[in-house]
Amino acid sequence: MAKGDLLLGLDVSTKTIGIALFEDMGTKGKLKVLTHVTPKIKPKPETKIGELCEKARVFEDDFLKKYVDLGITRVIIEEPLLRSNNVNTVATLLRFNGIISRAVYETLNVVPEYISSYDSRAFAFPELMAIRTRNKKNEPYTEKEISKKNPTLFGAYDWTVDKKSVVYEKVAKLEPQITWLYNKKMVLTKENYDMTDAYVCVRATMKKDGLWK
Repeated sequence: MAKGDLLLGLDVSTKTIGIALFEDMGTKGKLKVLTHVTPKIKPKPETKIGELCEKARVFEDDFLKKYVDLGITRVIIEEPLLRSNNVNTVATLLRFNGIISRAVYETLNVVPEYISSYDSRAFAFPELMAIRTRNKKNEPYTEKEISKKNPTLFGAYDWTVDKKSVVYEKVAKLEPQITWLYNKKMVLTKENYDMTDAYVCVRATMKKDGLWK
């Protein structure tokens, strides 16, 4: 890709689609847009797949069609987490991910790429990789046990740390100009985490490819 090209990152959930648009500056990216689309479909379709198709249409109208002529050359989507006891939830998320991928291809004429949430965080913020020194009971491992361990994501944090909050804080530090979203109780809304996940998947992919520092 050429310097000046635009890259789009998406974090897709059935409620909200996090969106991050970057301009490639050569060795780094310049954030142009950080937003989200939360489709609210009324009246609600009779089937879940019908609802997902309508949500994808809203995403197309509210974002994709507005940016179709700007020169987006790469689209990176964070792969959905498949670790869930609810098979129906996983199946629904996979279907919606596929519907959004097709919408991207048909509207932007770009074949989406995918990155796992683990790789997304690990490559975007390699400093998050560390060897754990304590177990889930907060008991210290022995030196012998530690010597056999490899660095793992969030290894320096407590086992119960809110990982999305850590990622949000990293992004907020990199992009101090962003006005974040709060509810009436002045608590960060979930949409902020969808947006930061979209941000991170672009940053991670470009660093993984050796294109950004």
